[in-house]
This record gives sequence, structure tokens and C-alpha cells, in this order.
Amino acid sequence: MPMFTAPDGTELAYRVSGEGEPLVVLPGGPLRASVYLGDLGGLADRRRLILLDLRGTGDSARPADPATYRCDRQVEDVEALRVHLGRERIDLLAHSAGGSLAMLYAARYPQRVSGLALITVNPWALGRPATVEERLAAARLRRGEPWFDDAFPAFRAWLGGEGEPDPAVVGAFFHGRWDDAARAHEAAVDEQTCAEGEERFLDPAAFDPPALRSALAEVTAPVLVLAGELDGGPRPDRARLVADAFPNAEFAVQTGSGHYPWLDDPGRFAGRVGDFLARAGRPSAAHRG
Repeated sequence: MPMFTAPDGTELAYRVSGEGEPLVVLPGGPLRASVYLGDLGGLADRRRLILLDLRGTGDSARPADPATYRCDRQVEDVEALRVHLGRERIDLLAHSAGGSLAMLYAARYPQRVSGLALITVNPWALGRPATVEERLAAARLRRGEPWFDDAFPAFRAWLGGEGEPDPAVVGAFFHGRWDDAARAHEAAVDEQTCAEGEERFLDPAAFDPPALRSALAEVTAPVLVLAGELDGGPRPDRARLVADAFPNAEFAVQTGSGHYPWLDDPGRFAGRVGDFLARAGRPSAAHRG
């Protein structure tokens, strides 16, 4: 895998998938290795995906200082990747918890972002994460599916702090389709996640919501915020708060999808995001301001 060096000396890796203009991709988890993203439902047919393994995940090294797992401490890793790629500006896609990192990067380096796609991003960085009640309400949308009666009590107990969930039981609530591909995706969560840094990533000290909202209001790059209709973290109304933080954002909901819309409907996902990025890359959009 290609490697580059972060400002603090940590060796970081990234995967490359596809051809064309590069699209830097930040995974969620938090701190899940980028392999879970696959080719983003075929988006690699339209763009060259640069899938970053955040520090401590995948083939990237663990940092000498565990405090640097914190989200705001990784902004300079993204900037170092841009420099490594030799790009004046980058298109950026982030999933889930990776969206907090992407927003912090856009706030610090607005002139380096030509387009930003935020996929099922829970607005932790804005101080407005999904609530337990919202997650349960989204889960109840799945009532009537054959696995619901067994899975819902376990899901509710997990949200109440009663132990770790069994992905084979509660994972269905994160997917629009609970098929073999979704089960395999959930079964790999633990082995792909950096347990050492998982909780540190979303440390509240990483975020200053009022300052971030002020900074994002000055970001002129086009932004797409995509929510999943069945997702509980965030539900579409909660995800819209992310779009509202930007002056040039569009908001979309992928019907029938959960937290991983490229798995639930690959063609629709790749088409929607690919079309947005194509528009964002036009000179009239990419070089505003």
C-alpha cells in the first residue's frame, strides 16, 4: 500500500481503487480500517478513490502518542495526504464519524476543498449527535421484518448501556437489507476497528461547535449531505443539520437505505454521489471565492 508520513512522524497508509480524478475518502467507525468501504458501490468506476487508513487502523501505524487519535489532532494527517498527492485542492468524501474529521478539515483549510460529500454523518462535531430516542424510533421502522422481534430488545439494551452488542443480532438496524453481504460487513467490525483509539476519536474536547459553525459558514465549496432513510444515527432530520451548517450544500435521502447506503443500493449511491462530484469539479463550482 502507498504510504506517507504525518507531521508527527506516524506512517500512514492509503488504498487506491479505480481510475480518474482522485477522491480522498475518510472512513468512519470511528477508527475503522478503510477496507470496509470497498469500492463504495462502484464509485471507483467514476473516480480514483484514495481511501485513507486513519492512524492505528489498517496498514497505518499506531501513533507514539495515543492522544493523537482525537479527531481534531488528525486534521493535519489529511492535509499531509493532500500535499503528498500533489493536489492544490481535493474532493473529499467522508462516512459516518469520518464526517467530523472532514468538517474540521474544511473549517481549517477551506481553500483546499473543491467538493465535499458527507455520507450518513452524525453531527458530533456540531454538538448535535443522534439521541437514543431517535435511534429507537428509526429501529421501529423495521417492525414487521422477520428478525425484528429478536433484535430490537438487544438493540434497546445496548443503547441503554447494557453491554456490547452482538453484530449478528443488532447489525440489521444499520443496514437497509439484512442479507449475507450485510452480515459479513457487520461481522468484520471488531477486527477492523482500532480499539485503542475508538473512544478518543470523539472526545468532546476535540470540538468547539460554535466556532466550527462559524467557520463552516465561510466554506464556499459545494457540499452534498446524504442520509439513509432508515438510518438512526443520524435520522434524516438530524443529518439535515449538517447541511444547514454550509452555505452551498444540497441534502438528499437515499430511500430504503441505512447507515451504509453503498451496500443497500450501490447503483443509486454511486450515481448520486458521482453526479454531485462531477458538478462540484466544474470550474464554476470548484473555484468560487
